[in-house]
Amino acid sequence: MDVNANALLIRPTPDMDEAFDNKLHVTQKRRAEFAAMRDLPSVTADGQRVELMVNAGLREDAQALDMVGADGIGLFRTEFQFLVSATLPQREKQQRLYKDVLDAAGDRPVIFRTVDIGGDKALPYMQREDDEHEDNPAMGWRALRLALDRDALMKAQARALLEAAAGKILHVMFPMVSEPWEYEEARALVEHQREWLLARKKKLPIAVRYGAMLEVPALAEVLDILLPRVDFLSIGTNDLTQFLFAADRAHPKLAERYDWLSIAILRFLDRVVRTCQAHAVPVGVCGEMGGRTLEAMALIGLGIRRLSITPASVGPVKAMIRAIDAGEVQALMRDLLDSGERDIRARLTQWASERHIELG
Repeated sequence: MDVNANALLIRPTPDMDEAFDNKLHVTQKRRAEFAAMRDLPSVTADGQRVELMVNAGLREDAQALDMVGADGIGLFRTEFQFLVSATLPQREKQQRLYKDVLDAAGDRPVIFRTVDIGGDKALPYMQREDDEHEDNPAMGWRALRLALDRDALMKAQARALLEAAAGKILHVMFPMVSEPWEYEEARALVEHQREWLLARKKKLPIAVRYGAMLEVPALAEVLDILLPRVDFLSIGTNDLTQFLFAADRAHPKLAERYDWLSIAILRFLDRVVRTCQAHAVPVGVCGEMGGRTLEAMALIGLGIRRLSITPASVGPVKAMIRAIDAGEVQALMRDLLDSGERDIRARLTQWASERHIELG
């Protein structure tokens, strides 16, 4: 079985066996190269620093930081604890998890995304009699929409995060923000819990940095209002892509139809990045797009300097980063976007091949 090619070979010929062995040898050699550069910085050939962070959701995931040499956790999915529990996790249990993750990360940042449940991640113990069936759960009553409606859930999580991060910097990120008022309400809720703990002389974080996830395209139209109020922005490319194209990413007939390197997506991202740069707000990408070397190269060409990806993707992406000249990639991307190039994937692949840059 060749999992990389999604192929199952029955009674392979000797030539097939030899080809598979050669491919396996190359893969093992590449893995050794990635391991050797674990402690090297993710800096481009022209000196541009790119933060490589990992996505996580479990206590054990924090161990990947040292294994792959990541700069921190760019997306900690707090809902995993809710999904694996038979009942609503108590605040003390949440606090222990968050503290363990922060302790494991040490001085490296951990960005906690507040709970993203509802929709296709419905919890039996949170169902109400008046809850209606949703035909489009990904676009329904979920994430921040649900959390603001059931603020007791979010208050408990806010207190757990604040107490867990005592003496440290706490990074909190709100998912599926559609309009600035949603972000403001969520931030105010956390701040109210911080004031409540302060009044009771509880130990608190030395600072709280607030961020929003850009997954809903509407938010891009009001960034001039939102950005002065946030400390950072993260682009969630998975949901954003399906919302931009009105295409269910889980639909088998649509999964391969819409390319992350389409000019529509890249121009959208380019506009977001430029707006963030104008407001001096750091912007990163967390999602599958950033974990693919060719797509990650394109994102760097757009000006993205923080990627949060799977631990397995850190090695290949770091190798690519250390091989490219960011200035050249930025100039290439500018030409491709301005010219309206139809097949950007082919052009980027050709550009990398001509410079002997490994993509994978």
